[in-house]
Amino acid sequence: MKSRRKDGSFRHPLPLLGRGRAARSPGPQASARGQGSESPDTGSSAGGDRSEDRSSQSAAPKSAGSLLRDVSGAVQWMRDTLGQSDDFVVRGFSVFGRFPAALFFFSAMVELTVVNEDILRPLMAGPAHPRHRELSSPELKKILLDETIYHCETQLEPDPQKVQEAVLRGETAIVVEGMDEAILIDTRTIEKRSVDQPETEQVIRGARDGFIELISTNISLLRYRLQTPDFRVKMIQLGRESKIKTAVCYIEGVVNPELVKEVWERMSKITIDAVEAAGYIEQLIEDHHTSPFPQVQNTERPDKAVASLLEGRVVILTDGTPFALIVPAVFAQFLQTIDDYSERFLMASMVRTIRFVALIFSLIFPSLYVSLISYNPELIPTRFAVAVAGGRAGVPFPAVIEVLIMEIAIEVLREATIRMPEQVGGALSIVGALVIGQAAVSAGFASPITVVVVALTTIGSFATPAYSAAVALRMLRFPLTILAGMFGLYGVMIGLIAISNHLLSLRSFGVPYFSPLVPTDWQGIKDTLLRSPLWTLTKRPAHLFTRNPTRIGKKTIQAMMRPTGSPLQPSKYMKKEGGADAGSKADHHNPSDGGGH
Repeated sequence: MKSRRKDGSFRHPLPLLGRGRAARSPGPQASARGQGSESPDTGSSAGGDRSEDRSSQSAAPKSAGSLLRDVSGAVQWMRDTLGQSDDFVVRGFSVFGRFPAALFFFSAMVELTVVNEDILRPLMAGPAHPRHRELSSPELKKILLDETIYHCETQLEPDPQKVQEAVLRGETAIVVEGMDEAILIDTRTIEKRSVDQPETEQVIRGARDGFIELISTNISLLRYRLQTPDFRVKMIQLGRESKIKTAVCYIEGVVNPELVKEVWERMSKITIDAVEAAGYIEQLIEDHHTSPFPQVQNTERPDKAVASLLEGRVVILTDGTPFALIVPAVFAQFLQTIDDYSERFLMASMVRTIRFVALIFSLIFPSLYVSLISYNPELIPTRFAVAVAGGRAGVPFPAVIEVLIMEIAIEVLREATIRMPEQVGGALSIVGALVIGQAAVSAGFASPITVVVVALTTIGSFATPAYSAAVALRMLRFPLTILAGMFGLYGVMIGLIAISNHLLSLRSFGVPYFSPLVPTDWQGIKDTLLRSPLWTLTKRPAHLFTRNPTRIGKKTIQAMMRPTGSPLQPSKYMKKEGGADAGSKADHHNPSDGGGH
């Protein structure tokens, strides 16, 4: 609903600054209207509090029907609200040479050839039969939509405010004298990059395509892999100023309806001026906002998003960002990749075990080293202890300070490598690590064993597939190292117990973060630390409470249990060939054929 004054007219928008091809200098009346206007309660968008929506102040100065029916009034209102921009185009013309009309669009967001050839030309020429007879408003609408405009994505809109929002999104709006509805045509054309393999999620045997910034392309990548009528996409606008389109994707009949309802409610409550990236939404819908561990998984891979949809999860796509959000998320998800299911189960289980060992290694190795060196050297073998003591002979710092300095240096080097140009970053990371490590040892600033420990810890952190989970573990290394420097092995155990308790207390949309380990689900454990054969993973994750828990049918399992055939068994064909050879020799020596002597 739009806010009206007491005299029945709509509030006029605040005047915009700047110049444009259709711009006017804001006069005293416009300024007075802008200063006296209040935030009206308008709009159904979930992108912000309606009382705070500044764009809702751009309400029309007349009733909706009379504004769109009067072309001159509509042009004046659109120029007052949007005409201060140089790329805003207002094109006046006559429909069929009889009805005054106006065309509104932003030249930087539309395909001008489509506007000229598919919209403007047929509207000005038009069919021959309506030229010489009177047309009512319903008849004119029918002729324009069904016989004139050469475009399939058209709709009628009676609300001037929504017409303005459509033009801001890149659509073309047409207002015709006498019609109480505007015609909206989707002519948006935005430059986009090609679909390519994501750089943050490299795979060996997976697909080579990834999400891009356009939400329409990302939805098509999902539909390409999910050609089922149960795939659902629900759109919502977020951001008072940006009005970014966001899609909530799920498979009806698989996902729990309560999960979809909860995701929609959380997103509907988001009040923010703009959504610049998917990370905004992730931080606003997660359960525990102060936890370092991610409770929403993000991915650039369509195949990974489709796999999550088939498990019964919800995928959130945002226009303008190549990352998809997956909810709910559990800790085990961040250690899994698509390659785990492309390889045989023995190889996949081995690689998962290596990732888990690398995760533990990257978390506790520095703190364990500090505690053993500082408090419990008797636990180290004698020869190794002598070598460590000799290496630390000239180091002026305690072990905890030494490790913290080297860890901070590595983190600074890692951050600098990420922010630098690609051509320079790789060389900096290798040369910088070698030079800093060698210089620190030569100057007596750090011992060789400390450099080795920090290097192995850094390499172990790279084995975690999910960047957000790896960052959380990197951050927790510092308090663990400090606790180890203060209390030794007791401090390490206290820190690990605190981290474990925190992980056990986390929830992602009601799902325990350590599922399926806690609470225990034996079917889910088959696909956690180890990966069982595919034909044994018959059920979807139990902690998602899906409507259809079956993933693999009984016929497939029965076929896997039966012995397989051997159509190309060598012995089978050798017997046939042996019999054929014996027959041919007998025929060759048979006297009856006239060949004997």
